[in-house]
Amino acid sequence: MLRGPQPGDWGWIIERHGALYAAEYGWGRDYEAYVAHAVGTLAENFDPEHEAVWIAELGGERAGSIACARKDATTAQLRFFLAEPGARGHGVGLALIRACLEFAQGCGYRRMMLWTCSGLTASRALYERHGFTLESEPGPFPYDAARTEQIWSRQL
Repeated sequence: MLRGPQPGDWGWIIERHGALYAAEYGWGRDYEAYVAHAVGTLAENFDPEHEAVWIAELGGERAGSIACARKDATTAQLRFFLAEPGARGHGVGLALIRACLEFAQGCGYRRMMLWTCSGLTASRALYERHGFTLESEPGPFPYDAARTEQIWSRQL
């Protein structure tokens, strides 16, 4: 089940990104601080006509998140995509990405982009499955020197 954010969900997005990426990739407090700032900025300036956030639930528990944020008048940005380890393989990621793409198309955006890094193979497979292609690799990923920053995009 996908739903909009309820009280506590914005903080949960921050907490789960911090904890999950620390456990799986060793990223530290600087990454969690980046997520906290980005989530706070989206929450403070949230425009429900052009932006949306979803929380996935599986068995009544939070299982994932995603946001469609306005990048500019024609471009949406997929943000805060996460599927809990126990929810992976249950279609949570697919449902979240589809909801984000459908919302962006309904808003009239012509392009969707996302910012990520090299080596996240499960996410990359989902992005490719939904038509995203690697647009650029601007440089080292700021939170993990072993990875490269990446911009992926697709037309809507």
